[in-house]
Amino acid sequence: MSRYGYLPGLSEGISRREFIKLLTIAAATMGLPVGFVKKLEAAVKSPMRPPVIWLHFQECTGCTESLLRASNPALAKLILDIISLDYHETLMAAAGKQAEDVLYHMINKYEGKFICVVEGSIPTKDNGIYCQIGGKKAIDILNDVGNKASAIVAIGYCASFGGVQSVDPNPTGASGVLQVMKDKPVINVPGCPPNPYNILATLLYVLTFKKIPELDKYNRPKFAYGRRIHDHCPRRAHFDAGRFAKEFGDEGHRQGWCLYQLGCKGPVTYANCPTTQFNDVGVWPIGIGHPCIGCTQPKVGFFLPVKFKVKPQEAVPPEQFPPITVKQGKVTVAGVAAASAAVGAALGAAGVIATRLPDKREVDHEGKTKES
Repeated sequence: MSRYGYLPGLSEGISRREFIKLLTIAAATMGLPVGFVKKLEAAVKSPMRPPVIWLHFQECTGCTESLLRASNPALAKLILDIISLDYHETLMAAAGKQAEDVLYHMINKYEGKFICVVEGSIPTKDNGIYCQIGGKKAIDILNDVGNKASAIVAIGYCASFGGVQSVDPNPTGASGVLQVMKDKPVINVPGCPPNPYNILATLLYVLTFKKIPELDKYNRPKFAYGRRIHDHCPRRAHFDAGRFAKEFGDEGHRQGWCLYQLGCKGPVTYANCPTTQFNDVGVWPIGIGHPCIGCTQPKVGFFLPVKFKVKPQEAVPPEQFPPITVKQGKVTVAGVAAASAAVGAALGAAGVIATRLPDKREVDHEGKTKES
């Protein structure tokens, strides 16, 4: 539990079984074998746990809300027990001067040892006057707190890439943490909201291994953002076969066909949403019939209209994907493999090309607009 009080009922005892279950989920999220659960447990139980200072700037608090609503076990209870969460404006019982006193006491006492978590973008226009807390500008708070932290974790699309408020004309100059803090280690955990287990796994990785995880070119942990949604989407077979929903509520949409023509950004978006999912009941946007908006990808989420199509990086399925149709009869294993690649490639390419929307504008995986 933190050294400072939080609202009653948030941190309650959990069973040993729930504790190990969550650590197992975190290990799986990080791609670690089950044997690492003991290492995670040892790190969590260590009295040397680093304090975590959680800052809020231009945001809707959706990332915190998502974290609080995870269950089985209740992540809100466990995260207050496994890390020393010493400052969080939403959860703290303290307010005003008392809360600010806690913040600066902690950062001065644990300088160079605490983890700074940032939720929300930082306004940079007009010297950052558009977001102030306790009479201090957000950009100044971030520079002060961030420069004394051992590492910074940017939570959510806003803190990672600027968020919806950074879309043109971006009147406040909203920016992601990495655009402001250029000389400190920054880990981006994007999403709107990010999966709670990605947040927990990132913090546990730093806590356990005393280093930041391997990151991609956008400073995202590869264990959570190393694969495209398109490659693990349960609707991928329909994409390869050329079966697309064309309007919300049409027959294809009701049958669970691919949402590509409705503007799904899954072909260029890297995240583990199809495998980790949300709310502990197996839901995620595509699973409930809404196209992926690309909220883990810079210059895609919120920057593109919902029905704006992206250009798939691969119009044909990977060779290891099974074919959509197979002729009856005896075939060899090698024959099946060859047929899988040939049939899948032909159907995928033909299906995608033949069913393009009239809109000729497309966006590649870097978010750059192209003419198709």
